[in-house]
Amino acid sequence: MLKGTQLTFFSFCVASKTVLWLEDQTKKLHKDMKKSTEADLAMSKAAVKISADLLSNPLCEQDQAFLESMTALDTAMRRMDAFNQEKVNQIQKTVIDPLKKYSGVFPSLNMAVKRREQTLQDYKRLQSKVEKYEEKEKTGPVMVKLHQAREELRPVREDFEAKNKQLLDEMPKFYHSRIDYFQPSFEALIRAQVVYFTEMYKIFSELTDQIDQAGLTDEQRERETEAKLSELRALSIVADD
Repeated sequence: MLKGTQLTFFSFCVASKTVLWLEDQTKKLHKDMKKSTEADLAMSKAAVKISADLLSNPLCEQDQAFLESMTALDTAMRRMDAFNQEKVNQIQKTVIDPLKKYSGVFPSLNMAVKRREQTLQDYKRLQSKVEKYEEKEKTGPVMVKLHQAREELRPVREDFEAKNKQLLDEMPKFYHSRIDYFQPSFEALIRAQVVYFTEMYKIFSELTDQIDQAGLTDEQRERETEAKLSELRALSIVADD
């Protein structure tokens, strides 16, 4: 029986699985945050393109009110895009980059676990060799081989116990340190979102004041649009055959 391995086996398995879970969650969060910021940028860029396309519509040359509305919309979308870019840059520095750096620690940790496993296998092999000679008749040659096997086992056992103790001590510390490491990042993420949406409220409130001169409700606009559509459907060129 391997001394020092049976009692710590369960503890090591728990610590190892916990760290593996943390690694998986960190990588997943890093990937999701990148997708989120990429989607944010794509959204604001698309909004700018839509407003630019509307502004270049020939109708703007014919209708001054429409031109003014589209100009206000285009200005608002460009302001939104600028604030969005600022928000994404902040999230990149305070959340995504720290997540990437944290993920970079796991390869060395996993290598330490692998070295422990390799040492454990050597420990088991040499311990079995010692036990084999201990079970044999205690002749002179057997005692010599037993002594040699024990001497060969001793440094390997000490090496394993040192590696095992280090991991058992440090893996829980590493896991619990995640809170202190990530808390500033998540606080920065919340602040960046609060600043962004506060600015968006201002931008769209101003835009509403500029283009919503009639003060129509959504229901009224819907009825107005439906009435215009009914007029178009009444035209002979779109009448059903």
